Amino acid sequence: MTDATKTLCPYCGVGCGLEVLPPARRGRPVQRDSQGFPLWQTRGDRNHPSSKGQVCVKGATVGEALNKDRLKHPMLRSSLEQPFQQVSWDEALTVLTDKIQTVRQQLGPEALCMYGSGQFQTEDYYIAQKLMKGCLGSNNFDANSRLCMASAVAGYLQSFGSDGPPCCYADLELTDCAFIIGSNTAECHPIVFNRLRKHHKKNRQVKLVVVDPRRTETAKDADLHLAIKPGSDITLLNGMAHLLLRWCKLDALFIEECTHGFTDYAAVVEQYPPEKVAQACGITVPELETATRYWAEAERVLSLWSMGLNQSAEGTAKVRTLINLHLMTGQVGKPGAGPFSLTGQPNAMGGREAGGLAHLLPGYRSVANPEHRQVLEQAWQLPAGSIAAAPGLDTWEMVRALERNQVGLLWVAATNPAVSLPDLERAQAALRRSPFTVYQDAYYPTETAAYAHLLLPAAQWGEKTGVMTNSERVVTLCPAFCPPAAEARPDWEIFAEVGRRLGFTEQFAFQSAAEVFTEFVQLTRGRVCDMTGLSHECLAPGPKQWPYPADDPSQAMDKRLYTDLRFPTPDGRARFASFHSRGLAEPPSPEFPFVLTTGRLYGHWHTQTRTGRIEKTRTMYAEPLLEMNPRDAQELRLQSGQWVEVRSRRGQVRVKLRVTQTIRRGTVFLPMHWGVLWATAAECNALTHPEVCPVSLEPELKACAVHITPVSDTVTAPMQQAHPEAMPVGASPL
Repeated sequence: MTDATKTLCPYCGVGCGLEVLPPARRGRPVQRDSQGFPLWQTRGDRNHPSSKGQVCVKGATVGEALNKDRLKHPMLRSSLEQPFQQVSWDEALTVLTDKIQTVRQQLGPEALCMYGSGQFQTEDYYIAQKLMKGCLGSNNFDANSRLCMASAVAGYLQSFGSDGPPCCYADLELTDCAFIIGSNTAECHPIVFNRLRKHHKKNRQVKLVVVDPRRTETAKDADLHLAIKPGSDITLLNGMAHLLLRWCKLDALFIEECTHGFTDYAAVVEQYPPEKVAQACGITVPELETATRYWAEAERVLSLWSMGLNQSAEGTAKVRTLINLHLMTGQVGKPGAGPFSLTGQPNAMGGREAGGLAHLLPGYRSVANPEHRQVLEQAWQLPAGSIAAAPGLDTWEMVRALERNQVGLLWVAATNPAVSLPDLERAQAALRRSPFTVYQDAYYPTETAAYAHLLLPAAQWGEKTGVMTNSERVVTLCPAFCPPAAEARPDWEIFAEVGRRLGFTEQFAFQSAAEVFTEFVQLTRGRVCDMTGLSHECLAPGPKQWPYPADDPSQAMDKRLYTDLRFPTPDGRARFASFHSRGLAEPPSPEFPFVLTTGRLYGHWHTQTRTGRIEKTRTMYAEPLLEMNPRDAQELRLQSGQWVEVRSRRGQVRVKLRVTQTIRRGTVFLPMHWGVLWATAAECNALTHPEVCPVSLEPELKACAVHITPVSDTVTAPMQQAHPEAMPVGASPL
């Protein structure tokens, strides 16, 4: 084999195209890694429309993790105190299906829970929905998208009538004002920022505004950096709206003909004069006026946001308040403009399309809508009433249900909640209460494996064929280019086999991922995310962007949504929303005087399940560091490199300090990648709280109140680099 395989990077939602080169190529010896495994090399795909050949360090090294520390066989144990024993797939699936049947009979379908991931391909997501929500009658499927994108989903749905980012990456090179808020795009979505940076540098009239308490790599390129106080986003945006209203910088015709609710909104923003806003946000009045002037004078305003808005107890309100600025100035539905949510995971968009949250059904449908349930029941050949009418348990409600002994079986796949959940000590205690936990993943060990009774080896990126959708709605076929590790199987095949063993043979009579995708896209017909014209065969020559309806090819030519300025609401109008900021769910206090904010680093991904096993990305960041402003450090008599203890009302961590001018006073920053496998006593989410947005149910992972003290010189700070033998409690090597 000599030809490269075109696929998609399996990390962030940018969705960069990759070409994967096989270990054996003409005229070259077989390339191997340090453990002797054949080494698949990656490079950017210059023909992919989203990334145009660019690739970051994660995408460039992803092939190095294909063979490292893999979960190769099903493993079973009777209790968390026992070691795992290898079992056959038949035995593993028999145990699993027996447990499911027992729980359904004794506790009801509502005692079954599944927690999935944006690492799923769309086929995995779809079959999981069909199994859980359709055949088993449990809407208790949620995904780690609840921790990152749920507020964006809710914001789009309430403002526009449907989920789905209305913009595309081409807008990065067409805008004349980019407004980035709550996103360190340069590190978290680097190829998106590369495209924007080039456009910005090439065109002097283009303005870049970055709103962030830290002077991140993104902020360093900005014409204006607003280092606002954490939690003051709504106040800032309302303050900008106040000035736009005062200056009469409105699109009155658009407001009149295409929106509802402006009068109430205007009454709210009247209460946000510049002096009040500047003081509340910790910025100056000239800075506020400059940001507003950039927006007001631009013909095409593109806003971009990510976790900094979404991960908040008022996340949906923040998203909608940002969208308000677009509605009042008519900055939507045209090239170079619009509100653009940057998706966290590679297929979080595909998960939303397939119904991969507890309140959703495939095709951007809702479980609360009886017509939507009926469509799915008929399509899935299930009796009326098979799909429950109420939304299932969201992520944190699953934790609470475990605490109440209301969960009989928890099935976790392709994610690592024992590190990523908020209020981690409480979450881990809840996981220990689970009567039976199935953990389905490609790697071992992981922190979550410590809480599992049954381990199922999953095929990962490169070992299975399926599609993924990136942040700009581009759908890419990701073909398998190497065999699965040992007995690993694609996630959708595992779900389908369980369905067949439970008696749903007709519903899961699929022979390939292509057949799964063909069934799924039929359920998008007539929806905003219409993909009926797509198939694996259609996608084989290259990616396509939805909408891509089979019966209206002209729609496939439009890269943006709402270009006709009609929205999928009952009357075709977008909605303004009026909010006053409630601030942080846990503000600082004399006992806990600092606000801790969290985030990613350029070279790592989530909980390091993959990047921690790649030498280059692991060594880029030897350990987690707490960032603190020099004046704060001086007051506490702390220095860079010193060990400190960071304590919240829920837990504490010990890390080294990094004193830096790049963060505002009163705020500290800690990266979220380190679990117990990679650095003991440094689990960021031991500090965070579980308060959620009342609409999106997304936790406020971005901010909590903490106290910081030096670690005594006589105390040895517990810190170690992980290796495969560093087992979490209750696990055992395979």
